[in-house]
Amino acid sequence: MSVRVAVLQMTAGIDPAGNAVTVADAAAAAAAGGAAMLFTPEMSGFLDRDRARAAATIRAEAEDVVLAAACRAAADRAIWIVVGSLAIDRGDGAWANRSFAIGPDGAIRARYDKMHMFDVDLAGGESWRESRAYRAGDQVVTVPDTPAGVLGLAVCYDLRFPALFEALGRRRCDMIAVPAAFTVPTGRAHWHILQRARAIEASAFVVAAAQVGEHEDGRRTYGHSLVVDPWGEVLLDMGDEAPGIGFAEMDLARIAEVRAQLPSLANRREIAT
Repeated sequence: MSVRVAVLQMTAGIDPAGNAVTVADAAAAAAAGGAAMLFTPEMSGFLDRDRARAAATIRAEAEDVVLAAACRAAADRAIWIVVGSLAIDRGDGAWANRSFAIGPDGAIRARYDKMHMFDVDLAGGESWRESRAYRAGDQVVTVPDTPAGVLGLAVCYDLRFPALFEALGRRRCDMIAVPAAFTVPTGRAHWHILQRARAIEASAFVVAAAQVGEHEDGRRTYGHSLVVDPWGEVLLDMGDEAPGIGFAEMDLARIAEVRAQLPSLANRREIAT
């Protein structure tokens, strides 16, 4: 059995309404292209380094225009949509960087709050403090009934923390979504290596929808949206030049084949620390 997935590579602006149109249009293109699932990047609602300006656009789930558009599009197109993440008002004075898995009926099947906050100072001068506005999640989340089997959810910087992916591996995920808005320096150094490593470790497909290019708020993101198979082979690489839709065919039999050849999940042992 194979499943066709679509990946949205996006250059999100600061206006959620405009980005909502992009997501809805991508759902139409994905369905027209025969995809059973569409994956969007981290921060599909907007990218804005100006936190004061961003605060005026961040809403609770029930009021988020991109989430509403994604739910309508999923139902209209009878397609799963995995929204990489949106900035959501938690109602307690903090925001969540939250992923959503939406079924083909338009219902939200799962939510995941990014667990690891991007608090770094890069050698090139870029400085980020995600934790100043966002509250980290503390729950590992999987979705059991997607067209590709069990889906695990992660977001961007989570990619660097093997314990999360070990937990997803223990849950026997068939596919893991790792949406991102990677910086260019870290992308050039680590993006492909880490995505392939996570696929190999979990013996699962990895789907990594990414932001790309020059954004309205002045930042630049790496792109290279990927689909990687359980052996670590890259099935799709959308490059770093432009937004758009990409497609990949995932042969689900490949999961069992790889796990039979290298049964690392079955052979894993608990290590005392």
